[in-house]
Amino acid sequence: MEPKKRGRPKGLTKSKEDSEKEASAKRRGTGSEKIKATWDERYIHWKQLVPVLYDWFAHHNLVWPSLSCRWGPIIENGSYKDKQRLYLSEQTDQTVPNTLIVANCDIVKPRVAAENHIANFNEDASSPFVKKYKTIIHPGEVNRIRELPQNKNIVATHTDCPEVLIWDIEAQPNRHAVLGAAESHPDLVLSGHQDNAEFALAMCPAEPFVLSGGKDKSVVLWSIQDHVSTLATGAGQLTGSAGSVVKAADDSSIGPRGVFQGHDDTVEDVQFCPSSSQQFCSVGDDSCLILWDARIGCGPVVKVEKAHSADLHCVDWNSHDENYILTGSADHTIHMFDRRNLSSDGVGLPVRKFAGHTSAVLCVQWSPGKCSVFGSSAEDGLLNIWDYDKVDKKKESGSKSPNAPQGLFFQHAGHRDKVVDFHWNASDPWTVASVSDDGESSGGGGTLQIWRMTDLLYRPEEEVIEELQKFKDHVLECSKT
Repeated sequence: MEPKKRGRPKGLTKSKEDSEKEASAKRRGTGSEKIKATWDERYIHWKQLVPVLYDWFAHHNLVWPSLSCRWGPIIENGSYKDKQRLYLSEQTDQTVPNTLIVANCDIVKPRVAAENHIANFNEDASSPFVKKYKTIIHPGEVNRIRELPQNKNIVATHTDCPEVLIWDIEAQPNRHAVLGAAESHPDLVLSGHQDNAEFALAMCPAEPFVLSGGKDKSVVLWSIQDHVSTLATGAGQLTGSAGSVVKAADDSSIGPRGVFQGHDDTVEDVQFCPSSSQQFCSVGDDSCLILWDARIGCGPVVKVEKAHSADLHCVDWNSHDENYILTGSADHTIHMFDRRNLSSDGVGLPVRKFAGHTSAVLCVQWSPGKCSVFGSSAEDGLLNIWDYDKVDKKKESGSKSPNAPQGLFFQHAGHRDKVVDFHWNASDPWTVASVSDDGESSGGGGTLQIWRMTDLLYRPEEEVIEELQKFKDHVLECSKT
């Protein structure tokens, strides 16, 4: 059986402009009508609460869906807002080329945006906070984007081929995406897979290593340093475009440091241990979570059979506490594993299970700002924010909402179709970028949203109560006069 692809099936990509009439007719008489009605009802309720729930919110209409979004470097600091790069893609219907998009985003700082400004946005328009900076014509659709932590101007992409493509964003020329335009040339190609590698992709926080998984059931490891021409002095950071780490003097392709075998089906996601380029994990359509150590060999160190009851789509490793690993699955749940409880014979149950989605989970990611917080997005159109510390506190103190999923403390319902990717902003830890593929709800296109929940929801309870009391006292005082 062909592995389930989490993006749009081939040949069905549509732009919003070309699909409005068709989508309108489709919604009037198909089996998806009830789902669409549920999404619309939920969205209307959510929009009424935007001024209360959010410190800042930006909505950006995408002509073509983007299957990935990633934050790049900050390029300008300001008093009330910062300017930061954001990487997106355009998955087209081939009437125009597929592209890797580099955008400049204005990120409004906390407690700056006015309430009426947050609430007034146009779902059918581009956001003034998001400006296209550069277009790269990508060879094939962009399924996944990952930035190099040592130099966020360097990104890796996955498409429908065995290779991983490396791009030096600043060195790449800006292109005009028209039918027949020549493809941009990647600065480096990583070879090693024997079949297409479409989704599983990671960059190492500790060293410039790249990890990938694919349909060949293998996990492949590369070091970009195998092709480095220049390293920065001092702190050992990789250089920028002037002395690019990915410039190919004679040969623009490198082979792997290792190929790791242990999965029985397509590898859907991979992730490095945050402090090591030699330890990593992977998940796949065989329902397995595998831990690897390149120093030991090319076989699994730990293989957790049936980590979920269905295909695994995503995995993330906690950078604050490296014992904890998250997995998300087509069974609608998120599992949290403690690697200290896992053994080489595959024994090990999750220490926590989180059930708050009604469709397949597509992305999980730990928060860069707090150890116990993570996000999950799914085909149900929701992006849930969880805090595993709240699970025990809820049991101890009781709950005003006993039916609410344990650990769930915020639900972003601003998308009206499946949320295919999101990314916490490490430079502004409670700011999130998220993208949805709107093919089911509106027939085509996509949506980018950049948002930050109000800090009253995540700050210490004592601080929040004290602030609200001061506000109450102020209102009472004003009412007397």
